[in-house]
Parts: sequence; C-alpha cells; structure tokens
Amino acid sequence: MGITTALPYLRLRSEDTVGVVTGSLAAGTELVVGDRVVRLRDDVPAGHKVALADVPTGGQVRKYGQVIGVATRPIQTGDHVHTHNLAFADFGRDYAYGADLKSAGAAAAEPRATFKGIVRADGQVATRNYIGILTSVNCSATVARMVAAQFGEGSELLAEYPNLDGVVALTHGSGCGMAGAGEGFELLSRTLSGYARHPNFAALLVIGLGCEVNQVRALTEGFDLAQGTPLVPMTIQDMGGTRATVREATARIRELAGEVNNVVRTDVPASELVLGLECGGSDAYSGISANPALGVAADLLVRQGGTAILGETPEIYGAEHLLTRRAVSREVGERLVDRVHWWERYVKSCGASLDNNPSPGNKEGGLTTILEKSLGAVAKGGSSPLSAVYEYAEKVTAKGFVFMDTPGYDPVSVTGMVAGGANVVCFTTGRGSVFGSKPAPCLKLATNSDVYRRMSEDMDVNCGTIVDGTLSVDDVGREIFDLVLAVASGQRSKSEELGFGDEEFTPWQLGAVL
Repeated sequence: MGITTALPYLRLRSEDTVGVVTGSLAAGTELVVGDRVVRLRDDVPAGHKVALADVPTGGQVRKYGQVIGVATRPIQTGDHVHTHNLAFADFGRDYAYGADLKSAGAAAAEPRATFKGIVRADGQVATRNYIGILTSVNCSATVARMVAAQFGEGSELLAEYPNLDGVVALTHGSGCGMAGAGEGFELLSRTLSGYARHPNFAALLVIGLGCEVNQVRALTEGFDLAQGTPLVPMTIQDMGGTRATVREATARIRELAGEVNNVVRTDVPASELVLGLECGGSDAYSGISANPALGVAADLLVRQGGTAILGETPEIYGAEHLLTRRAVSREVGERLVDRVHWWERYVKSCGASLDNNPSPGNKEGGLTTILEKSLGAVAKGGSSPLSAVYEYAEKVTAKGFVFMDTPGYDPVSVTGMVAGGANVVCFTTGRGSVFGSKPAPCLKLATNSDVYRRMSEDMDVNCGTIVDGTLSVDDVGREIFDLVLAVASGQRSKSEELGFGDEEFTPWQLGAVL
C-alpha cells in the first residue's frame, strides 16, 4: 500500500503518543509522521486514536499534550488505541494557580459589538420575551402544561401579540417527598428563583398543588423580582381543581399579554450577553473543532465585556489544572478544586467513579477516558482568565469567563446556567444531540460535517469545516460569535424552530426521596 501523504490524521501536540484519524482507515494504511512512516496494525474508525509511539504497560498515553490514561497492555506504534488497551488512571496535577494568567486571553482590541435586545425596567437585558409558568411541585406539572397548550405555536394570542415569544411551562419531578431544608431543597429553590428573575420572562405564573413541601407562598416570596414584574401565584386546591385552575390561569395570561407585548428591541452592547457553554453527545472531534471554536467565540465575548459560563464539573475532571492556571486569584482556583474534590467524594458515596463517564455513544465516537473527554471539554472556555466560580444555579454577577459547578448531564447542566442568568446557550455535539433551553435560545454546533449533513434541521453551525480543512478554528469561532449576536437579536435558532426547550428544564436533584 502506498504512503498516505494527505495526513488523514491529526497529531494535536508534538509530544502526543497518539493521533486522531479524520476518516476510517484500514489496517496496513501507511501514515507519514514527521520523517518516518507509521503502518496501521488495525482498522481504525473515524475519530479514533492510532498509536504514534510505543507505550509499555502502565505507561502514560498523551493527547493534547496531556495525560489521557495509561496503557493496560503494551501498545505498539500503529495500534488502534481505545478501551481495549487504554484506561483511566488518576495522576498528580500541578494547579499552579494563576501561572498562565498574564498570557491568557491576550488579543488586539475588538470593535464594539451590539445586538438588538429588550431592556427591562430594572436595566436587565432580555434576548427573548416570554410569559413563564413555573411549578412548585411535580403534582402541578400537568395543569401547567394544559395552560401553556392554550397558547402554542399558531395560537390567536401569539398572532395578536407578535412581540410575545410564547408561553412556556417549565415543570419538574420534585417539590415534595423531600426535606424542607438542606442542600436538595436549597438547590430547587435557587433554580426556580433564578428562572423567575430571568430577564427573558416578562411575567410569571407559579402553580402549585397546595399541600407540597415546596409551598408556593414561601417560594414566591424568595424570588426577589424586579419591581413591576407581574407575578400570579395559585394552587390547584385553592382554585377548586384542575379545570378551574386552567380557566383562571388562561384568563390571567390573556390579561398580561398586552403589557408583555409592549416592548421594543434596541441596540445594546454585547457586554449584556451571558453565554452558557455546553457540550453533549461528544465525539473525538469535539475537542478539535466545535469546542475550541466555541472557545474563540467565548473569548470574543469576554473582550466585549460579556460573560461566558463553563460548567459540567465531572467533565473537566483531570483537566481542571488548565483552568486553575488561568484563575485571577488563588481563592478562585481553590474554589474550583474544592468542587472537584466534592465530586470525588459524592460519586464514591454512590458507589460510582468519575470515569463512569464517557457514555457508550462518546466511546463509539472515539473518546476513551474521562481525562480525554475533559481535555476536549475545557476548550469551550477559550483562553480568558477565570474570574469566578459559582455553585449550581447561583446568580452570576462577575463579568468575563466564569465556571459553574454543574453535573455533566446536559439538561441539568444548562438548567443551572440559565438559572444563573445565561441569556444565550451554545451547545456542541458530535453524535447529534437535540436540545433547547427556554427561555434562553440555544445554538447547536456540529463537530463534524457528517452529523451536520445528517441532522441539518437541528444544527446551526458546521464546525466540521475545521476537520475538513476548509476553515480555521478562528474563522468558525467568529462565525459562532456573529450568530450569537443575531440570535440574541431575535433570529430563531434551529432548536427554537423545532419547539425544543420546555421539557429540557431539569433542576439538579440531591438528597433523599422521602
């Protein structure tokens, strides 16, 4: 077989012991690696790793210039490297707080960017204009959905009030059968309060059953809403049952619609954007294309004075030292490390391991260990200084690049970010996740051209052009940033056109179910 000179593989750092193939390669294929030739000993699927050097049993395997695991048996140059010969192993990490701070995010000044936003009476800026229905407990979920169904796509109300983006019911599976104090209850309350305060909700109904632990009155008293924000609390038991509650809630929404419709989009600086950074259904290209391109977009936003939120603590595990080195202070870096240690204790108490992630789909896409997945995931955070670390659903007040402690499970993670104030979300995917995040619009970024072609109705940006060699990471990052501005200005994302975002509201549940 002739030597392949087109380099159908990527060696991400000179010290890497593996390369990533950009298309499926058969055993016997010969690759030019510097001044030598590597002959594949196995068939290697697209996105998977090929050994570019020998690694003994127990030896560290490197990708991105970092450790992604250890060899479980001798690996020879040209071998397919995956779950059969590579495994997770913890290793010492130098947190070197702030060591890379001076160089992080350095770039020329950007021209001032703006978008068409909705400025609320308290000065907050919205990217959408919804009437929200929140529920205190799962027992009121069906009633809330019945109410929202009266005002679906194509309804008379939306036709009459074109500035109203919709009526959305966000329901959940908790609110009772739980302790009325403690971490689990606080998480739920903080999440619901964050959504209630979200500028994309112009008015709110809160529907409860009446006898739940998470009482409507106590919940709504803790919302701390901007003065003048319409809030209608009600319970099914007090209203006289299901039909009576639906009738009353429907009537109140009709009364509110005219006021909510009375908004005008105006030019506001990009510094008013809070961008949630998420990845799901990842593959081996995630850390090569979509995630670093999103990192470029995040850096562009930070340089405009805006905010970018990285989350998914279990999916930065093993790469957290890359973030602590960019922390603006030792305190910020230690706060991140503390959250990582909390997760180590938490999963151990559940009889699990942080390496139970990646998922089967991640592995099929070429990801082998959580270390490898994390190194690709942190690329979404760009290179800007880490200015703050927040707990789940905590209100984000700092500008710049920040971290929020969230689970890796996509809907739970994004729910925390939106509760914290994210008014736009970007979601990268290599396997083809479908997702939305009302009331914040969500952009889907495909890591490879194949999934973009197969799922073009779901994907907003094809980052596979980076792997294909037609565009650079910087080019695609700029494309993402420009699209974020357009969507923040009212242009609908693919997930919005499909109607995603109601069912994806998923608060993180901790604690005993009683």
